[in-house]
Amino acid sequence: MGAAGSKLEKALGDQFPEGERYFGLENFGNTCYCNSVLQALYFCVPFREQLLDYYSNNKNLADADENLLTCLADLFVQISSQKKKTGVIAPKRFVQRLKKQNEIFRSYMHQDAHEFLNYLLNELVDILEKEASAAKSDQETSSPTEKIANGPTSVQANGVKKEPLVTWVHKNFQVYLPGLFKLGCLVLNTLELGLTFSLAMYIGILTNETKCLRCETVTARDETFLDLSLDIEQNSSITSCLKNFSSTETLNAEDKFFCDKCCSLQEAQKRMKIKKPPHILVIHLKRFKYIEQLGRYKKLSYRVVFPLELKLSNTVEDADAEYSLFAVVVHVGSGPNHGHYVSLVKSHNHWLFFDDENVEMIDESAVQTFFGSAQEYSSNTDHGYILFYERVSNGSTS
Repeated sequence: MGAAGSKLEKALGDQFPEGERYFGLENFGNTCYCNSVLQALYFCVPFREQLLDYYSNNKNLADADENLLTCLADLFVQISSQKKKTGVIAPKRFVQRLKKQNEIFRSYMHQDAHEFLNYLLNELVDILEKEASAAKSDQETSSPTEKIANGPTSVQANGVKKEPLVTWVHKNFQVYLPGLFKLGCLVLNTLELGLTFSLAMYIGILTNETKCLRCETVTARDETFLDLSLDIEQNSSITSCLKNFSSTETLNAEDKFFCDKCCSLQEAQKRMKIKKPPHILVIHLKRFKYIEQLGRYKKLSYRVVFPLELKLSNTVEDADAEYSLFAVVVHVGSGPNHGHYVSLVKSHNHWLFFDDENVEMIDESAVQTFFGSAQEYSSNTDHGYILFYERVSNGSTS
């Protein structure tokens, strides 16, 4: 990316962010699905910073058993520590590990970026869970007084451990630690053990409410989520998609709800709402739909407007949570089984276009060209597929 890199540096000039690096990622044969998601994650600054902290606090990563977390950390360190401001990095180690670990990604066939993102985040959770369990086991067999990354933890005479001090990590993520769910408990354990890296920023809580229409008792069940998959319609917006997601559904006939209070099947109203929004809100637009008449999946090129600033007004708590768009993974192509992925990224108030090895600067207004097509048949096949929003605090991105 020599000429392209020079062009990008020239375009930014004196405005090139100090300490920032803009590197394209080499494609190893239909690995654009991976490259586009990795760029979005790299420019999720809190995620990047915590991953780099994890790497610096675990200097023996090179000697440890290789996994996707160590490979991802190594890749982010490679990019951030480059002497040049622009260029191309080959994520060979990460891709090899991905293919070795999951046969789905071994072929050179077109893969789904959303499926990869889900797999990666859940795999990181599993790795951290194992590390937390191992560290906790070591801690229980060590000396009574120990120091952890977030401060000292002392043990009382009866062997009961005191609660650790509330740190900046807790303050940032406490609202997203439900404690009742696996992911929430994992993050809490991870913080207590001094591991500064966590996925708490991605974890939100949904509440599934069912109201019996006979006794009007409301049954609520909470569950965590890493992203929201939204059904889409032609000429719609993210706001309308979110409203449809939380719309009320009537359960009757064969779908009646068993009410514990009535002790019988009853008609009921059901709805799903966002109870606690995460710091990083990932929205997946369901652009691939199975059409029974065709016997296959079809890509929906619908025009769905995704704003640069998004307000969640349909939540149980934090009624006016505000978010700012910082990355978009775009699917290019007319069908689900072929095509290409690119990503748009906002960095230091500049929008960048990442297409594997190539990186270029784009105007903010260009983002709306990826909303989709107002007509069913259009020459425009570049459509927003995965949206990354960051929670805004006091009018600025936190």
